[in-house]
Amino acid sequence: MNSATEEFRRLSIQAIEYLLAQDPVAATWLGDHRFDAHLPDMSAAASLRKTQALEDFLTELDAVDDLELEHQDLVDLEILRAQLLKVHFDMTQVQEPTWNPMVWNPGTAIHLLLNRDFAPEQERLGNARARAMGIPAFLESARETLGNMSAIHVETAISQLGGALHLVQSLDMPPEPALAIEEHIEWLGQRLPDSTRSPRRGADLYAGILWHSLDHAIDANELLDTSYAFLDTVTESMLEVAKEYLDLAGINQGEDPIRVALNHIAAESPVTNDTVLELVESALIASREFAEQNDLISIPEIQTDVIEMPEIHRGVAVAYCDAPGPMENGGVPTFVAVAPTPSDWSVERQESFYREYNAVQIHDLTIHEAFPGHVLQLALSNQGAYQSLVRRFGMSGVFVEGWAVYSEEFMVEAGYSPEPGRLSQRAIRLQQLKMQARMTINAILDIGVHSRHMSEEEAMDLMLNRGYQEEGEAAGKWRRALLTAGQLPTYFVGYLLVKELANDLRVLHPDWSPREVHDLMLSYGSPAPRYVRELVGL
Repeated sequence: MNSATEEFRRLSIQAIEYLLAQDPVAATWLGDHRFDAHLPDMSAAASLRKTQALEDFLTELDAVDDLELEHQDLVDLEILRAQLLKVHFDMTQVQEPTWNPMVWNPGTAIHLLLNRDFAPEQERLGNARARAMGIPAFLESARETLGNMSAIHVETAISQLGGALHLVQSLDMPPEPALAIEEHIEWLGQRLPDSTRSPRRGADLYAGILWHSLDHAIDANELLDTSYAFLDTVTESMLEVAKEYLDLAGINQGEDPIRVALNHIAAESPVTNDTVLELVESALIASREFAEQNDLISIPEIQTDVIEMPEIHRGVAVAYCDAPGPMENGGVPTFVAVAPTPSDWSVERQESFYREYNAVQIHDLTIHEAFPGHVLQLALSNQGAYQSLVRRFGMSGVFVEGWAVYSEEFMVEAGYSPEPGRLSQRAIRLQQLKMQARMTINAILDIGVHSRHMSEEEAMDLMLNRGYQEEGEAAGKWRRALLTAGQLPTYFVGYLLVKELANDLRVLHPDWSPREVHDLMLSYGSPAPRYVRELVGL
């Protein structure tokens, strides 16, 4: 090992150790449990210290003689630099702790310790209580740091803090943490009338957010044009599939064959709170067996538990993947959390939700969340043959979401369907295309909200009429677009980049099976797609 390699590896360990210590909650999520008893310090003074430390690390990183590094270390250097620059940008430009009360919710810090058996229960409970005892000072710092806020962020924070309060009350400990949360909720309520900040980030700031979120050289204008063009292509495919489905079913096409077909699929594939868990379980088994039997990808033994979703997380989707972090080494299972609807929903809202997430759509969603989507990909991020500390730390949502969307496509194109026969195949193909339309609209919404002054009416029209979404689904997505920035485009951009990577590997290795192509793609963990390209030799 030469001196440049030694210097880079020393520096990468030092920088990652520093960032983990500075963000104990992120460390817990990633699977590093040395800081489980602590909450982060997000005060203005701490932010200044962290910003200076990041600048020092970047200076040292730039001084490394990268010409002397081996190929994988050179890629890791670029991954680490991108991670440090993103954190620096978030702290100096986005500055969420100064305006977004949602980042000051201590609930996730407690939930992560109670949700997974990575250590003995008493150890985890002890750390959860230690974190809870830090809540009064943590929330006092929040009130000192927060300035003008947006009303929608304040409203959401108040709602989410209710869940945090219930978690803390379950810990059987002194009342101070719960009282501090109640005091903070009251304070936010008092601030709500004066919370006039726009939730829209603005074109200039959004440009930076988009770049750092995607780690890909595409600007908002180009992405918007690409998204609308792809949406047109998806709509054409949906129309073709819908017509074939209706012909097979012997149904009149009407003025809008896509809507007629989707309505018929939903009516023929009912889901209820009593059946949803069983449907996801059976879809998980079926999709895993199909991928293995058709030599689409290698699937190692992965302990996967289907569980009922906590009440506080319900109402967004039927299921989500809760995987161990890429640094976790405790042998803990992956959860697929499945949700009955929230208990306070009306019958009409439940029915709308299950039209969106009907029994055919559940199969497509389970591919995305489980096999060969998130469950498999995230397990391999932990176990991958060509991993490194930097790649574990530098996990990219673009690759993670892109792979899951791509896996929906290659499974359906390989012939997967809930039931035997062409009608079932066309049904799931139409639902999979609907999901592609949704992911594309996600990107359009994000750009439109934060840099194009898109109105709620325009957004709802796009989702309801071009995306064929249920009104409740569309309303929730509009709210999510206001609350976040840069995350919604990761599905679309990730899909394009992951599919391009797969296609290029097939050209490079024309004799390879789908399994060989896909296995190689997942063997390096979850860095952004451009780094995976470099690592696989493209």
